[in-house]
Amino acid sequence: MPTEQPMPTGQTSPTGQTPQGQLYGVGLGPGDPSLMTVRAVEVIASADVIAYHSARHGRSIARSIAAEHLRADHIEEALVYPVTTESTDHPGGYRGALDDFYEEAAARLAAHLDAGRTVAVLAEGDPLFYGSYQHMHKRLAHRYPTEVIPGVTSVSAAAARLGEPLVEAEEVLTILPGTLPEEELAARLASTDSAVVMKLGRTFGKVRGALERAGRLDEARYVERATMKGERTGSLAEVDPESVPYFSVAVLPSRVAPLTGGPAPEPSADPERGEVVVVGTGPAGPLWLTPETRGALAAADDLVGYTTYVDRVPHRPGQRRHGSDNRVESERAEFALELARRGRRVAVVSGGDPGVFAMATAVLEVASQDQFADVPVRVLPGVTAANAAAARAGAPLGHDYVTLSLSDRLKPWEVIAERLAAAAAADLVLALYNPGSRSRTWQVGKARELLLAHRTPDTPVVLGRDVGGPEESVRIVRLGDLDPAEVDMRTLLIVGSSQTQWVRRRGGRDQIVWTPRRYPEG
Repeated sequence: MPTEQPMPTGQTSPTGQTPQGQLYGVGLGPGDPSLMTVRAVEVIASADVIAYHSARHGRSIARSIAAEHLRADHIEEALVYPVTTESTDHPGGYRGALDDFYEEAAARLAAHLDAGRTVAVLAEGDPLFYGSYQHMHKRLAHRYPTEVIPGVTSVSAAAARLGEPLVEAEEVLTILPGTLPEEELAARLASTDSAVVMKLGRTFGKVRGALERAGRLDEARYVERATMKGERTGSLAEVDPESVPYFSVAVLPSRVAPLTGGPAPEPSADPERGEVVVVGTGPAGPLWLTPETRGALAAADDLVGYTTYVDRVPHRPGQRRHGSDNRVESERAEFALELARRGRRVAVVSGGDPGVFAMATAVLEVASQDQFADVPVRVLPGVTAANAAAARAGAPLGHDYVTLSLSDRLKPWEVIAERLAAAAAADLVLALYNPGSRSRTWQVGKARELLLAHRTPDTPVVLGRDVGGPEESVRIVRLGDLDPAEVDMRTLLIVGSSQTQWVRRRGGRDQIVWTPRRYPEG
């Protein structure tokens, strides 16, 4: 990617000044010299200066890859790291030592460029993909004509040596450095389709732990020194941690394409394999999914749930979808558990949080029956509508609050009214689910009447509808002005306490509500 048209070496500039040399970042590929590109060979052959990085032992893998193309009259610049993994007494610590090294190395290369020489900086793989070259690029490319020669990355080389498809169709490939914290690795591995984890070596144990926590250790493949002497491939779970070098990667290949061709094979009918995971998808869309939930949805053989919620999950080849009406929770739970008992991994898809007025209770209730006693069941949390609406409006749930459903389908209205009155008398903020529907039209009005016996008409009420969805609306009204006709099944109400504040900011353009954490004394 030339940033400026290079001036031929030795040609006098229009100003009569000494011409600048050309900087090249040369990608050498994963290690096999025959995988170098034609352009890389051309640039090395024509360069005046060959630069490469190495540790203090002086051996450079980059130089060894390009060795057969080096000339006796090449000027070689070995850029030797002062530290790699050891400690340092540099006053700026490890980062300070490296920054000084990069500045010094860039200055050495700049001296050649100022003298009109072409400089080729060798880089294993691709120069701009976790490559040391990029530190020179950032310091020199804006000052000198520069061209980067792309190379075959270790990601492509690893997949090729495994002989397994890496990513296909709508699958997402995630590339991770093994230096991330284990929790972060696990979260990202759980939420992606395919993945490659770089920079193993001392991080191998942590990466293995993250794969296990993400439930993906069985899928993980291991590639060491891809295309190089001493190459090793195999199942990552069987690798001795003490034997892993830095030049190795972990690979989670594509889940889509079987090597045998044709559709993906049916999963094992081993009952030991089956489980039910009840997942909460949040109030709407992919932005509200947790990494753990995203991973569980991707790993499932079967999706079971209310059709509206199942439709939010992307289609995956080979995954079965079982949508149903929202009034058959027990039947849906039994169906999911029966599938799991036959060895299938089942995700029961629930909106919001599955434990809040949703599917987790139904699944656990059926799972408690004797015939399903041996079926593993997990519940993964999601963002519930109360939290989503509260965040949009400000922080109305900042102090004690109560969650109530106004639906009288599963409990009598008398119970609801009694709890409403008790919560209102206790001066709790109220998050009201299922406030109304086409067939339940009077409950909101009755609830308002009950609450006005304990709260002033000026009490703020948040109406959050389809929060996170395409028809999202969040409004704040006075309790005295709450109109039942503006509330439906997709609306959640948050009724403030006596302490909840309603503030207009930015000249009235923003309205927020919040409930202070400190209650007034006396």
